[in-house]
Amino acid sequence: MRGIWTVARQEVRGYFDQPTAYVLIVAFLGISLFLSFRNMYASNLASMRPLFDLLPVLFAVFIPAATMRTLAEERRGGTLEWLMAQPLSEVEVIAGKFLGNWLFVLITLAGTVPTALGMLMASEADPGIVIAQYVGAALLACQLVALGTWASSMTRNQITAFIVAAALSFVLFLIGLPVVQIGLPPVLSGALARLSLVSHFENVARGVIDLRDVLYFVSTAALFLVLAVGAVSRDRLSNIRPEFRRLRAGSAVFIVLVLMANLLGSYVRGRLDLTAENLYTLSEGTEDLLGELDDIVQIKLYASAELPPEIQIQLRDVRDLLADMRGASGGSLLVSELDPDDDEDAAGEASAFGIFPIEFNILRDDEFQIRRGYYGLALTYADDQEVMPLIERTDDLEFRLASAIYRMTTETRPHVNFVQGFDAKGLADIPGLRESLADRYEIGSIDISGDSGSDISGDSTEVLIVGGATSTLDSLAVQRIEEYVDQGGAALLLMEPILLNPQSPYPLPVRSGLESMLSDRGVEFSGSLVADLQSNERVSLGRRGLFNVIAPYPLWPIAIPASDHAITSSLNSVTLAWAAELNVTDTARVTPLWQTTPAGITRAPMESIIPDQEWDVPPDQLSVHTLAVAVTPDEGDTQGRMVIVGDATFTEGQFVQGNPSNLIFLANTIDWLAQDESLIRIRSQDRTPPTFVFASDYRKVMLKWGNLVGIPLLFVLIGVYRVTGRKRRAQSRWKEVVT
Repeated sequence: MRGIWTVARQEVRGYFDQPTAYVLIVAFLGISLFLSFRNMYASNLASMRPLFDLLPVLFAVFIPAATMRTLAEERRGGTLEWLMAQPLSEVEVIAGKFLGNWLFVLITLAGTVPTALGMLMASEADPGIVIAQYVGAALLACQLVALGTWASSMTRNQITAFIVAAALSFVLFLIGLPVVQIGLPPVLSGALARLSLVSHFENVARGVIDLRDVLYFVSTAALFLVLAVGAVSRDRLSNIRPEFRRLRAGSAVFIVLVLMANLLGSYVRGRLDLTAENLYTLSEGTEDLLGELDDIVQIKLYASAELPPEIQIQLRDVRDLLADMRGASGGSLLVSELDPDDDEDAAGEASAFGIFPIEFNILRDDEFQIRRGYYGLALTYADDQEVMPLIERTDDLEFRLASAIYRMTTETRPHVNFVQGFDAKGLADIPGLRESLADRYEIGSIDISGDSGSDISGDSTEVLIVGGATSTLDSLAVQRIEEYVDQGGAALLLMEPILLNPQSPYPLPVRSGLESMLSDRGVEFSGSLVADLQSNERVSLGRRGLFNVIAPYPLWPIAIPASDHAITSSLNSVTLAWAAELNVTDTARVTPLWQTTPAGITRAPMESIIPDQEWDVPPDQLSVHTLAVAVTPDEGDTQGRMVIVGDATFTEGQFVQGNPSNLIFLANTIDWLAQDESLIRIRSQDRTPPTFVFASDYRKVMLKWGNLVGIPLLFVLIGVYRVTGRKRRAQSRWKEVVT
């Protein structure tokens, strides 16, 4: 080990005594950080994924350029024979060279750490995901450095070593891309996908360190190092000697073992979820639900062996989830996987469930051909069943499975009623809500207006929703809502502060009639619109000349969580539109749910709402404003729960599609009001990165340019000091020798 470290230390020192190393570092950091900040700031998402998505391509050029001289230069200069004459084995030399090169790449990658730290300080980003991303980057660097070391060991020409290493690095990258795999037979494309670095690196970069991915990177790195040892050892062995034949046979066996380990690696299980909310681990809600099953639930996965490569990668996550759920059920969940293409009974069974083959393209004979395959799920419990004819996505699959099991195994279904009339929104006006809740709730409507209206009974209405009434509720309707809440009923009040005027940019203020009721419960509804100058959506200002101009619109704030509440658990943000401020006067019972950043302001409801206007506000007028609250009665109090949101527009289609957390927040709210929180923790596994929240534009600019210019400049200064210092040190030693 001492010999390995000696070689590695000399290798690292050799890098940092040459100006070429600093050119590589500055070029890598300049390109990667420029493209990353451009993407992060354009999307306003606090995530390092833009950097790590680029990393395989950047490493495929940068690492071969760094490693090409490792052994090729030793061969060309005739120093390899001198090095092998030292008391070092071939293994120690190769391991030391590899370790030195790997450390150099890791030092270069460390130049991006200040960017990650700045991002974490300016947002609620998950540090666990960032740690996993750097672990994945280190594993990727390990593999490609080993490949570069082997390529350098095969030749005495540095350019040849660079071309070989870069070409193989790009091959490992390209064989995992759909554009390449679509032209391959399904069996071959699946095998190449498991041998490509793309899927393995992307899996780690999302925040999960899977044993299969670690096995892939470590085994392939070991393979290239073994080949490098063989290339160096071959120089001193005759082709006719037994040692040479054993070396060749051993290398061939090792290659086969590595290929087998990665092709069959799908059967290896074990992963470490580093995300703060365990987003890729079975949630406690699912574990509790499965642990309480009193009868057998069956899940049958119908999957063809020949599926498109992108589905093959997704299928791994499906199998992992089903295996985790089966383990958590204690034997009450039976999981089976069937291939209807090879089993007529399975095909008939799938058809009976309504699961039919999907069609996809493959490239054959220079033309696209159509193939068919099964990819669906069926759940059965007693005489009930739930079917997913096609598994379109996996990020919400746990919730959909748990929700289906909950519905099938639970007899009671609470009633959720929307208030009719008063120009309020109903179920049909909120896209996706029926699909999210209808399997567990009876959703209807109730007319409470005037003398002909109905009283609200807690027996027939567990949750009452007032969906943004823009006409004032009459006194009887308000009285019925108050009596319902006083008797223990739960209500969701979506307060719409303005009514848009199609002929004018100046909206009309709205009074719902519920203001006095809210005031009595510790919430003041002023009707003032809230804008956020720091965290907001972008809208189109229309064509200006040749281009369509996009600009921030502070009156569509992207709200951030205001407290640690079950409703907002694991959610990063919701997007509101023309929302009103809520002032909390009873801090004991009222809990803020969503708020602006410290860059929030209020505006009178009748002021202009056009996006194209000046938003210059003195810093002393900026502050945090509350946009949604939850009212929880004191213990022993007969009043029911309430959630008040200063906006109802956020439930409309464009906002739900633009930010899926809007619908999750609404569904979580209904679950919490119904005091049925078992699925909230599952549904709330929001994997969308949070937004940046900068205290000032100065900090935003400093984060970007401090890293984009400051970090490369720091390496330039270190390089100037090291390189010129080496000359001074050499002159000093020469003077000592002369004297």
